[in-house]
Amino acid sequence: MSENLKNFIKISKEEFEKTVNSVDEAALKRAADLIIDAKKKGNRLHITGIGKPSHVATYAASLFSSTGTPTYYLHGTEAVHGSCGQLVEGDAVICISNSGETAELKATANAIRNNGCKIIALTGNPDSWLSKFADADLTAHVDNEGGPLNRAPRTSVIAEIFVLQCLSVLLQDDAGITPSEYVKRHPGGALGKLRENEM
Repeated sequence: MSENLKNFIKISKEEFEKTVNSVDEAALKRAADLIIDAKKKGNRLHITGIGKPSHVATYAASLFSSTGTPTYYLHGTEAVHGSCGQLVEGDAVICISNSGETAELKATANAIRNNGCKIIALTGNPDSWLSKFADADLTAHVDNEGGPLNRAPRTSVIAEIFVLQCLSVLLQDDAGITPSEYVKRHPGGALGKLRENEM
């Protein structure tokens, strides 16, 4: 095994363990409550990011939608060129940025706020501009990305996905979807079949 690969595996284990051990249940509950409150008022959830976090956003939108919280992907840069039209005043938007300082996402966050929506930040830095600008903030901090050069997002993406998965559990708890309702959302593949003793 190459030294770089061994190093990545070692760092990934260390960073993921730190992420698991630093789960902030109170922060997750604040974010979940903001989303649940928007749902109760007939509003919707959106999620956005720039670069690699945009791919995290599309995964999370799919996960949330499949587990009882319909969620829409908001394009991180197109938002300031008309895509904010998908937002309705009172909606909630999760904005993902490892640094919390990405210029394009700052512009998008300002546009989101100007359209009357609540913002949940997910960053690696709770002292960042985005975290402080948001109505609620979640942290997915890593010290080392693990790969050669320590630049390409690797462990930070793992941490972001895990924190969003934690949030999805709280939202699914609130939605209370049954196995039958879950299967209706997954008519294809193995997930589209009820298991023994499920209704």
